[in-house]
Amino acid sequence: MLDHDPFPTPADLTADTPLDPALRTAVSAHRETIADVLDRRDPRLLVIVGPCSVHDPVAALDYARRLADAATRFADDLVVVLRAYLEKPRTVAGWVGLLRDPTMDGAGDIAGGIRAGRAFLVNAARTGLPLAYEFVDPVLAPHVADTVSWAAIGARTVTSPPHRQLASWLPMPVGMKNTLGGRIDLAIDAIRAAGLPHVFPGIGTDGRVTALRSDGNPAVHLVLRGGTVPNHDAASVAAAVSALAEAGLHSRIVVDCSHGNSGKDHNRQPVVLADLADRIGLGDQALAGVMLESYLADGRQCPDARPLRPDLSITDACLGWARTAPLLEQLAVAARRRNAVVSKERIRR
Repeated sequence: MLDHDPFPTPADLTADTPLDPALRTAVSAHRETIADVLDRRDPRLLVIVGPCSVHDPVAALDYARRLADAATRFADDLVVVLRAYLEKPRTVAGWVGLLRDPTMDGAGDIAGGIRAGRAFLVNAARTGLPLAYEFVDPVLAPHVADTVSWAAIGARTVTSPPHRQLASWLPMPVGMKNTLGGRIDLAIDAIRAAGLPHVFPGIGTDGRVTALRSDGNPAVHLVLRGGTVPNHDAASVAAAVSALAEAGLHSRIVVDCSHGNSGKDHNRQPVVLADLADRIGLGDQALAGVMLESYLADGRQCPDARPLRPDLSITDACLGWARTAPLLEQLAVAARRRNAVVSKERIRR
C-alpha cells in the first residue's frame, strides 16, 4: 500500500489554471480596496457573503454571478466579497471541504480537489468579485492564495503559531476570529503576532519545503463571530475596540452574523444584521464589515444524502438567495446613512 499520494506543486497548478494578467491586477486592486475600507480611507461597508462551504462548483458559480450583479448595484455603498471557502476546519470529524475531499466520500483525492478548487476560484474571480477564503491547512495555501483578496483564520486555528505566521505572509487583509468560546484576547494576540516579521517552514512554488520569510501583515484585523454567547451587540463591540486600543491596534472590526452570533440558526442572521445596520446607520465607525452565510437555497442538507442537491449547503445552514438580496440593500442603506452622519459631523467641526 502506498504511503504517499503526490499532488501538483503550486507552480504546476498555477501553470495549468493561471490567473491571466487582468485577473492578477484585479485581485491586487481588490486587496487594496478592502484594506482601505478597513482603515476607513474608503467609506463603504465591507460585506463578506456566500456559502458556508463550496461543494458544487457549478452551482456556486451560479450564486457568484447573482452576487456579482448585486455587488454592482450596491457598489456606491458596499464592497461585496464572495465567501469562496474550500476547506472546512473540524473540531472532531466531518467533511473537510472540496480541496481535500472533492468526492465527499472520505477518499481524500487531494490532487483532484486542489485542481477543481483552483479552477472554481479562477472562474469565480472572473465574475469581478473579490474572493474570501479561510486558510485551514498552511501546506495548501500556496496553491490558491494568489486568487484570494480577503482571508480568515478561524476560531479553531487562531491560537496556532503556524496560522499566525501564515497570516503574516499572506499578501491580503486577514481577519482573525475570536475563539470558539468567545475569547477575543487570543485573537488580538494573533493580530499582533501576524503583524510581525517571521521566518517559518512552508511549501515553495516548486513543492519543496522551504524557509518562507514575511515582513508582517499590516492589514490583520478582528472578526467577532460569537462564542458561548453572542458578541455582536454594542457593548461587546465597544469592549473589543477598547481591547484593541490597549494593545496599540486599530479598531478594525468585522462582525459575523452567523456562527456563535446567531446560535448556529441561519434564521437569526437577519436579526443580527438588522441590529448592526441600525448602529451603522447611526454612524458607528467601528463596524468596518459584516459577514453572512448565504447560498442559493435556504437551510442545509445532510452531507450523506444521495443525491446531493447542488443548491443547498451541506455544512452550516445558509440563508437562501431570495432572503439575502434584501439584506444587502438594507446594509447599503445603512452605509449610506452612516456616510451622511459622518459628513455632517465633519461640517460641524
